[in-house]
Amino acid sequence: MAEPRMRKPRADALKNRELLISAAREVLGKGGPNASLEAVARQAGVGIGTLYRHFPTREALFHAVFSHDLETLVQSAEAMEADADPLNAVRRWLHSNVALVETKRGMLGALSVVMTDESKQTYAQLSERLSKTINRLLARAAAEGRVRDGVTAEDLMQTMYALCYARAPGPGWREQILRLLDIFIDGLRPMPRT
Repeated sequence: MAEPRMRKPRADALKNRELLISAAREVLGKGGPNASLEAVARQAGVGIGTLYRHFPTREALFHAVFSHDLETLVQSAEAMEADADPLNAVRRWLHSNVALVETKRGMLGALSVVMTDESKQTYAQLSERLSKTINRLLARAAAEGRVRDGVTAEDLMQTMYALCYARAPGPGWREQILRLLDIFIDGLRPMPRT
């Protein structure tokens, strides 16, 4: 017996999915009392039934947004490998990562999310791609004398997360984190030889 062929999603269904992901990032990413699934559907311009057809649970919506944003972050890091200044590329990448942390924090505050084995595996695969790409950028920056030897993607991520989670979100949060990251990145330059 032949396997049933999976139909491609219709163009309007794909568009609605993207609208919902974008709306969820904005509405739920801000957290607070107005961060509801109904508000997400309204922001996307669709009914709540459409939201639940695409994302039957809050967790499914969170994982769709987070996976989408993480994939975008990976792709942007991969594209930055062609940058003439690898240290500047690392700086831009870390800055864009702060926005992801901000959205994730807001969404976790708005939703009760349970990690599934599937989502853990997806995040692990994306994280591995990301680490390899950033490590290549750092190796190139070190070879060009722009970054001290031995700095790793893990060093960058640990520092960025420490800075992001050391301060409670509020007015000026992102600007303060970006300023501290810039100080950290400037500190990655090799020490002058005496």
